[in-house]
Amino acid sequence: MRNHPAVVLVAVLLSTLALPVSLTGASVALPEVGRDLDAGLAAVQWVVNGYNATFASFMLATGALADLFGRRRVYAVGLALFAAGGLLASVAQGIVLLDLARALSGVGAAAAATSASALLAGAFHGRARARAFGVFGTTIGAGLAFGPSIAGLLIEAFGWRAVFAAPALVAALVLVVLVPLLPESRQPGAGRVDWPGTVTFTAALLLLIFGFVQGPEFGWSAPVIVAAFVAAVALLVAFVRVERRSAHPMFDLSLLANPRFVGICLAAATIVAVLVPLLVYLPSYLTTVVGVSPGAAGATLILLTAPTLVLPLLTGVLTRLVPATTVTVVSVAVVGAGAAWATVLGPHAGTGTLAGPLLTIGVGVGLSIGLLDAIAIGSVAPERAATGAGMINTARLASETVAIAVVGAVLASTTGGRLADPGFTGGLRTVLWAMTGLALAAAVATAVLARRGLRRATAAGSAYPGGS
Repeated sequence: MRNHPAVVLVAVLLSTLALPVSLTGASVALPEVGRDLDAGLAAVQWVVNGYNATFASFMLATGALADLFGRRRVYAVGLALFAAGGLLASVAQGIVLLDLARALSGVGAAAAATSASALLAGAFHGRARARAFGVFGTTIGAGLAFGPSIAGLLIEAFGWRAVFAAPALVAALVLVVLVPLLPESRQPGAGRVDWPGTVTFTAALLLLIFGFVQGPEFGWSAPVIVAAFVAAVALLVAFVRVERRSAHPMFDLSLLANPRFVGICLAAATIVAVLVPLLVYLPSYLTTVVGVSPGAAGATLILLTAPTLVLPLLTGVLTRLVPATTVTVVSVAVVGAGAAWATVLGPHAGTGTLAGPLLTIGVGVGLSIGLLDAIAIGSVAPERAATGAGMINTARLASETVAIAVVGAVLASTTGGRLADPGFTGGLRTVLWAMTGLALAAAVATAVLARRGLRRATAAGSAYPGGS
């Protein structure tokens, strides 16, 4: 069975399922973690933010490392780090160790995710590759969809530590049993890792997250918070300068001159900026304000994510009848409409009240999964497809990481750091209205940018939409 494509597929799917479960599952565990470890809201938020921030920051760097040193090798290192971080988190007796373990898991998740895609692409070709990546996308959707439910059941049966142990054990199983059977591959002529770009981007993102997470606790005018925001801006400026001068940049900033590509990245970033903070904070709302069990809270969130399992399969048919950019604009607008509808929530709002809003947001998300990546890659020159894919994925992860931190800052301010009423319901409504405005503005901007990119491509006679 060594080097068999089926083994590659099984390994990739198992590890791919574990990564989103680790994110959405942790969100259900946050109230229990805070109570058990006697930790404040800011410290507890790092359980999610630390994982997401390192995941986002190291995606492009670990992808380059996989090309240089081998996809299987980096995949194995990623699984090992992810498993070690999860197991360490499951036995942590203090919040600081738990947060550090989650950050370690995020680095491992980045390495495993980027290498897994490359391993899958190398093992399958032609129509088989398309089918394999279709199953790959569905698995990501399943992880997001059922992560909260799985976590809720684990918490009720074994306690919150099982939420971190279970994905880690899956990763360890793949590492021990399946990784030795995987083929090794490298990218011929692979370039260097852009360490200056990686360091400036990672530091800027972490400082930005630090400012938003700790701001409500320290005070927004506290010198350390002001310094964090100023340093984040300075590092982002440095990042842009570094990328412009680098022979092998992690971000090809010239792609930002492509209006269609920018519009699609904006749509992708906006959709996750609505979806992921709700996955993180709705479980806490449902358990502390509405009063349901962790298992019931996780089951309710299936309404938000279940459409992602079905709609990606229908989007291909839909885009034969309607232009893909139109579907994209509609998907962002539908997410915004669902966020506006979700403002009906209240202390007595159960699954029935939230079913319509959550399903509506899920429909918007489901319509966009896979489609946005295809449009983004198709809107750049073929030789820059990998760079385009890396940039849209980094835009997603950075956006959701910042959005989680911003939403957490708002809720911490409105609840006095307790994530409970009074203040939780009002704060969440404020967040939902802000999400509505963001989504509608992004829908308009995406439509304008896509149209401008199409006009430019037509005028230039480009072979690829939105090209220059």
